Amino acid sequence: MSMNERYEPHSIEARWQERWASAGIFQAGRRPGAEKRYVLEMFPYPSGAMHMGHGRVYTIGDALARYLRMRGYDVLHPIGFDALGLPAENAAIKDGRHPAERTRENIVAFRAEMKSLGYGFDWDREVVTADPEYYRWNQWFFVKMLERGIVYRRQGKANWCTGCQTVIANEQVVDDRCERCESPVVEKVIPEWAFRITAFAQDLLDGLDGLKEWPDRITTMQRNWIGRSEGAEVDFAVQGSGDAIKVFTTRVDTIYGCTYVVLAPEHPLVAKVTAPARKAEVDAFVARMRKTDAAERTGESAPKEGVFTGAHAVNPYTGEAVPVWIANFVLAEYGTGAVMSVPAHDQRDFEFAKKYGLPIRVVIQPSTGDRIPGPDALAAATTEDGVLDASGPFSGLPSAEARRRMSAHAKEKGFGQPTVRWHLRDWGFSRQRYWGTPIPIIYCEEHGAVPVPEKDLPVVLPPQAIITGTGEPPLAKVPEFVNTTCPVCGKPARREVETMDTFVDSSWYYARYLSPKDATRPFDPEAARRWLPVDVYVGGPEHAVMHLLYFRFWHRVMRQLGLVFEDEPARRLVTQGIVNGPDGRKMSKRWGNVVAPGPMVRKYGADTLRLFILFAAPPEKDIDWSDEQVDGLFRFLARVWRIFHARQESFAAPEAALAQASGDFLELRRRTHRTIQRVTDAFEKELKFNTGIAALMELVNALYQLEPRSDADRAAVREALVAVATLLSPFAPHAAEELWHEVLGPAARDRLLAAEPWPAFDPALVAADTVTIAVQVNGKLRGEVQAAISAGEADVRALAEADEKVKTHLAGKTIRKVVFVPKRLVNFVVG
Repeated sequence: MSMNERYEPHSIEARWQERWASAGIFQAGRRPGAEKRYVLEMFPYPSGAMHMGHGRVYTIGDALARYLRMRGYDVLHPIGFDALGLPAENAAIKDGRHPAERTRENIVAFRAEMKSLGYGFDWDREVVTADPEYYRWNQWFFVKMLERGIVYRRQGKANWCTGCQTVIANEQVVDDRCERCESPVVEKVIPEWAFRITAFAQDLLDGLDGLKEWPDRITTMQRNWIGRSEGAEVDFAVQGSGDAIKVFTTRVDTIYGCTYVVLAPEHPLVAKVTAPARKAEVDAFVARMRKTDAAERTGESAPKEGVFTGAHAVNPYTGEAVPVWIANFVLAEYGTGAVMSVPAHDQRDFEFAKKYGLPIRVVIQPSTGDRIPGPDALAAATTEDGVLDASGPFSGLPSAEARRRMSAHAKEKGFGQPTVRWHLRDWGFSRQRYWGTPIPIIYCEEHGAVPVPEKDLPVVLPPQAIITGTGEPPLAKVPEFVNTTCPVCGKPARREVETMDTFVDSSWYYARYLSPKDATRPFDPEAARRWLPVDVYVGGPEHAVMHLLYFRFWHRVMRQLGLVFEDEPARRLVTQGIVNGPDGRKMSKRWGNVVAPGPMVRKYGADTLRLFILFAAPPEKDIDWSDEQVDGLFRFLARVWRIFHARQESFAAPEAALAQASGDFLELRRRTHRTIQRVTDAFEKELKFNTGIAALMELVNALYQLEPRSDADRAAVREALVAVATLLSPFAPHAAEELWHEVLGPAARDRLLAAEPWPAFDPALVAADTVTIAVQVNGKLRGEVQAAISAGEADVRALAEADEKVKTHLAGKTIRKVVFVPKRLVNFVVG
């Protein structure tokens, strides 16, 4: 047999992509009796071109899916496009084009780039969320959740993005700016539709304990975002008024030390309780706080500022009247917007009290029996639990027990109750934009908000919407869409003109892949029994408290509907790091440092780019783009190609001759099997693809050091070559297919390496009785020797001095010292 000496990826890659496609090798369900594996990457948002961040996430997922397929699993590895939402609409406004037209073009380009990289997706299952066949099920879920009270209409404060001209969710606000366009976000009172995600808060929190294969930082972020706080609500009656200030506290055991109450500047009681003499100063403070970012007000280094309202409120436990202040560090949206201040046992309250000369009263003493000094001697607040002191009938109780009894006492006396508060808020999902799922509601003067009957779904987006990004929602400008009849009475009515947030589309898409062409239901529950949960989900950590929380919520809704049967949607989560540009900054159009996959594939081929992505760093680490490293990996593939070309005489070596391998070729066999073990471990354990590729590089280097002379030698080389091609398959699948077929020749004509079994290593060869010992001369590597694992210094030194390469560096030199590290190296210090 003969093969081209030069590695020319463009001559082979398209051919193998066509072979895989025609064979349907990546279709799920080809092995119905096998154990399943569902590998999923977060689908792309095609508002622009594919970038290297996309390339990284899909290359990681594809390598894993290919490996699992070779391990004999029935693998589901689908793809689709998250095509609705604000980014596409904003881009369309900027370009003066309809978002449907622009998005379709981007999808075509995206799909072509993905295929050029050799990704083994089951393309028959592709979904596009902008298709009515998809978003009709968003609407179906809406109706079902409305029936169950999970969807509701509310009038309240919402986050209004001044750039996108729409409401955005709490999770999309970062430092009071829109995480999409970075425009300021302001509060706006507006009617909106919301999902009652808070009804699932405890379940979402409890479920985190079972996500053992999710990164700790993701589960910690979700735990903090859900934010469960056990405590008590207590009413402080305002003197001279019928009003009461409701405070929430997790430390009701300290309430006897409360010396003042603080309201948020935005609290509705501020105007009512402020004394006339204090009004001007209070109003000025409130106005200044409204112009100050919440993060700036509440930061740890921010100065504690406040104003006395002139009002007093009564502590229901002590009967004492305490002053009512407003302060910058209390926010209306946190808890009740009011706090009881206990300066001796809260550092923030302590600093505020010191600044404004407010009383400090110690009511918690250490359980060790020591005493806290009087308030004048306190240098800082003491915040630990302890034993209650100067706390009336509760004195002497441990803090935890006191909290239980004092909360119960408040409920018994009618001025409070034990309660749980959550940081999590219901998900407001209605948007005042065009490019989203129409909300299936009809407003009738007689019957109010009526859901669109299921038989009339989908409510389809009209193609003629006037999209400006300003003013009223675009759908309101389309009479043909707005004007309809009530499903109940048949009288004239109007449609809802708001659309759903794009996070709705991505909250359940993983389930639609199970039966994407089903026209009677969102997906087949029996397919869910087969494929769910997702076994490995790959995507960015920036989605921790948005998409990753929402799709856990949606899974619970689907479980209530009897569509899914597992507790969580994904068993394992792999979060990939970012790709930095050549200048070391995150790739961004803003910095002009974006490297697109397409040009790299055209220059180097898909396999080189895939190898760079997987070799540069483990998945969770950031990687820096390096033209030199990309070029180096191309050279590595060319080197692999050349050794296959140079060792063609070994292709026909009889397998039976392997048993006679000895010396360096027995060690080659051992290295081959250790490499199989290392690459297998790279997939099975922590996805350290870089270590697996490094092991392959070492095996290729070893092949270059040997010249086979017998059938046994050639059989060992052939075994190594087959292993290189097979192990390379998940990483560089095109080159691997070509080389594997070159070695096996006619025996592999009707087979595909992508569908072949993964190689197994021989434990006896892995647990070798010899080791490779590096030989250095004056600290520089000059050779390697094979020695018994139990060999001592004298034996290893003799082997090293007999090595031809080492001899040349010792010739004519005096050995002054020998440094020996058992099983690792010997270093000759010469002069």
